[in-house]
Amino acid sequence: MKINNNFLDLKDSYLFSTIAKKIKEFQAVNPGVKVYRLGIGDVTLPLAPAVIEAMHKAVDEMGVKETFQGYGPEQGHDFLRNAIVDYYATKDVKVSSDEVFISDGAKSDLGNILDILHPSNKVLIPDPVYPAYVDTNVMAGRKIDVAKGNQANGFKPMPDENYKADIIYICSPNNPTGSVYTREELKAWVDYANKQKALIIFDSAYEAFVGDDKLPTSILQIEGARTCAIEFCSFSKTAGFTGTRCGYTVVPKELVFDNTPLNKLWNRRQCTKFNGVPYIIQKGAEAVFSKEGQKQIRANIAYYKENARIIHEALEQKGIWHTGGINSPYIWLQCPKGMTSWEYFDHLLTKANVVGTPGAGFGEMGEGYFRLTAFGDRETTLEAVKRILENS
Repeated sequence: MKINNNFLDLKDSYLFSTIAKKIKEFQAVNPGVKVYRLGIGDVTLPLAPAVIEAMHKAVDEMGVKETFQGYGPEQGHDFLRNAIVDYYATKDVKVSSDEVFISDGAKSDLGNILDILHPSNKVLIPDPVYPAYVDTNVMAGRKIDVAKGNQANGFKPMPDENYKADIIYICSPNNPTGSVYTREELKAWVDYANKQKALIIFDSAYEAFVGDDKLPTSILQIEGARTCAIEFCSFSKTAGFTGTRCGYTVVPKELVFDNTPLNKLWNRRQCTKFNGVPYIIQKGAEAVFSKEGQKQIRANIAYYKENARIIHEALEQKGIWHTGGINSPYIWLQCPKGMTSWEYFDHLLTKANVVGTPGAGFGEMGEGYFRLTAFGDRETTLEAVKRILENS
């Protein structure tokens, strides 16, 4: 018996576990000192009332023989898949219910989708980037190249016509940088992928934070995307499902590689390896798309966007270079005084008692930068911003 040696190529410590360890060590020698957390992008507001009501009703249904639900379809219940189809229609995007697959979160499907893609594929991943994109491909032994983000391109790398890629990762609004691709920029990526006969893995987990009608919230809004892109989305940040776990993946039927529809392959994979999301959770997710549910989650998103605005404007006034904070819950700032990202982390923790996320944890191009999130409560955000400005 042999192990998958690719796992040995992973970094020993995951970014957020390292942060947690540093905080624990700080608090051990500074008992009673309050730490203001703008680091991990977990939500702080409770689930919307419409969601809770739907889940309570679903729990009651599970206690009655006539409405009890056992195994559900691996692809997701029709009521939720159809609600998502209707949601895409509000974006002027037409998808069919059998192109929508319900999951327990975008992170799972972003990793699991690699099951249906050959290990020899060359992968192009932006840098800096959400670590899971890199780690899941390292686990599979794939060759990874990076598209470098920097201040010059606004941390929005564009395609290089001289480079051949098979799988391309795009996240917009981006985690960690908060940058958002325009329609023209996404069209360039779509045209590149179709020309290269490549597949775009598009992460739209933060689409609900885009407030500018001119900016796309789905790659499927771009002409030509249905022949080159799979879209992954999550209820985690959109509706606060970080502790409830639900998401969805859209696999267009026009995606055909090696004369095989990826929709068919993904369906086969899910039927074998996934038992579906619990009925109670899916009923809560369906309520997100109700008229009242949309009103309530939009209010929550507006709360986080106000936090982002507070951070953004404070950094603007201080003259600290940054991206994000307008159509994104993330703010990506340049570390002051030439500090490395981990030096700035330690500085803020010890001097200001504020926690953010070091840019180096997101890739080589993240060194010298720092991520803040808008998912804290208002009091924490205001105090943290004050402390950051006093110590930057």
